[in-house]
Amino acid sequence: MPVHRPVFRKRRGVAAGALFAALSLLLALPGSAQAADVPARGSAHLGMGVAAHDGDTGQGPVGRATQTEGVDVSSHQGNVAWSTLWGSGVKWAYTKATEGTYYTNPYFAQQYNGSYNVGMIRGAYHFATPDTTSGATQANYFVDHGGGWSKDGRTLPGVLDIEWNPYGAACYGKTASGMVSWIRDFVTQYKARTGRDAVIYTATSWWTQCTGNSAAFGSTNPLWIARYASDPGTLPAGWGFYTMWQYTSSGPTVGDHDKFNGALDRVQALANG
Repeated sequence: MPVHRPVFRKRRGVAAGALFAALSLLLALPGSAQAADVPARGSAHLGMGVAAHDGDTGQGPVGRATQTEGVDVSSHQGNVAWSTLWGSGVKWAYTKATEGTYYTNPYFAQQYNGSYNVGMIRGAYHFATPDTTSGATQANYFVDHGGGWSKDGRTLPGVLDIEWNPYGAACYGKTASGMVSWIRDFVTQYKARTGRDAVIYTATSWWTQCTGNSAAFGSTNPLWIARYASDPGTLPAGWGFYTMWQYTSSGPTVGDHDKFNGALDRVQALANG
């Protein structure tokens, strides 16, 4: 019998080695667990990478001056209970309209019109993918699919959501100067189509990393800053103040809650242009 033991051990070692090699190959294949970490195109939303990159203290605004509560929504929220939000004091809302030039929010009508119908001042946002098409092309797509503006006193200017790339490299493969050029193309075309300067939504850490902390837009484009903490922190270069602040992704009814930097009449002023 002892003569067979070395053979058995050898075979067991070969089998284990083969199994290990097969598992290693499986994990390296597209569609594996590693690839599954990349979300589906179209699923991005405002603040998708904020907590992971900048953290989340779980503490909302403390001792702030008069501000007006708002929310932002995307397809992740589905049909939104707008009357509940209105009753809780939410007065303005932004809805994701588009992403790149390949996605429109299937819940856009319920969310965009529903917020308006309960009395809110509403607007639309575009999740930018600077690695797929030009800024001007995406601005046109946005305007053509819900991102326009009208001076009805209840419609806010469109938002360019420019933040970490959930599908790949954080800066979408662009240099800082290339990213600034892409953003400029978008906001220039948006203004040409609507007459309004688009709001820019971003986080200071991303803006610093991917635009070189450009100060090119502070004098023209309102800032919507993302930071889940008790204060908005240091702002990107060029902006001396923020217009809106996304302060949490775990608020009541709808997770993403925001503060407008001023009373309701300032929200109305932005809507009126």
